[in-house]
Amino acid sequence: MSYDIAADIQRLKKEKNAVILAHYYEDGDIQDVADYVGDSFYLAKMGQQVQQDVILLAGVVFMAESVKILNPTKTVLVPDMEASCSLVKGAPYDQYLAWRRQHSDGVAVTYINSSAEVKSISDVIITSSNAQQIVESIPKDRKILFGPDQHLGRWLSKKLNRPFEYWNGSCEVHVLFNAKRLVELIAQHPDAVVIAHPECDESVLQYASVIGSTSRLLEEVEKNPAKKFIVATETGIFHQMQKKRPDVELIQAPVMDSGCSCNNCPYMKMNSMQKIKQALETFKPQIQMSEELRLKAKTSLDRMMDITSGKEVSWPKEFTI
Repeated sequence: MSYDIAADIQRLKKEKNAVILAHYYEDGDIQDVADYVGDSFYLAKMGQQVQQDVILLAGVVFMAESVKILNPTKTVLVPDMEASCSLVKGAPYDQYLAWRRQHSDGVAVTYINSSAEVKSISDVIITSSNAQQIVESIPKDRKILFGPDQHLGRWLSKKLNRPFEYWNGSCEVHVLFNAKRLVELIAQHPDAVVIAHPECDESVLQYASVIGSTSRLLEEVEKNPAKKFIVATETGIFHQMQKKRPDVELIQAPVMDSGCSCNNCPYMKMNSMQKIKQALETFKPQIQMSEELRLKAKTSLDRMMDITSGKEVSWPKEFTI
């Protein structure tokens, strides 16, 4: 009889009063053992709503940090502390701080794909699913500093017809989708609907019928009667898409090197069922941070939560750190 690690994880969840939150980019077996699966905004919200004492975040570390910032009394676990993000690594605190000081009159709109330290010097956090709503709430006469993902920022700036100052960061997965090869693929599948995440380069986004967050792309596959989709985002989302629409054909958007699996996030794929089991058994690795850092970072996350729930917020006139 084969060993059923999923059953072990389910048992541990009950024993430890734990809940598992998983991102769409995780492997299918991890998504299936999770209690809640979604994009980064959904996971942040669910982290505030769950009743269990222990939250295991199967995703990347910045997501778990956000959950801990919003829920300081919870024990927040991750399967692997090395599961980072190219956007986090591309926005070191010291450099981001210098950029903020250089544009001290600007409103710092920071993608949730950032460290707790960078969040602590940001005015508001956004995700790809709520970015438009949040930017639209900022007074038109205020300069916007947008980071770390320049491609999400450029897409949003164009969509809202509003100039931004950009941080020069990018997602190492989404920037590898190749426009020239995408055009060739579209010619081979003229009946396919092209959907893309806004972290892709503009050269790719121009061919997409729908551009949006992972949850938006999943919604499109679920509701669009088309039978074929070319998908320009990380392949983990295919698991939920196939669950929603087992009748559709999902085609990975191409990268320049056809021989690599570059549309798999190497950080998301560091997590495994064995690591989840071990984390629940040992309560390690665990997200920890100083209360000073947590409170500073919480300000920008709270502003995101307030805006998305329809509350009025105030904006600091100048950055003074």
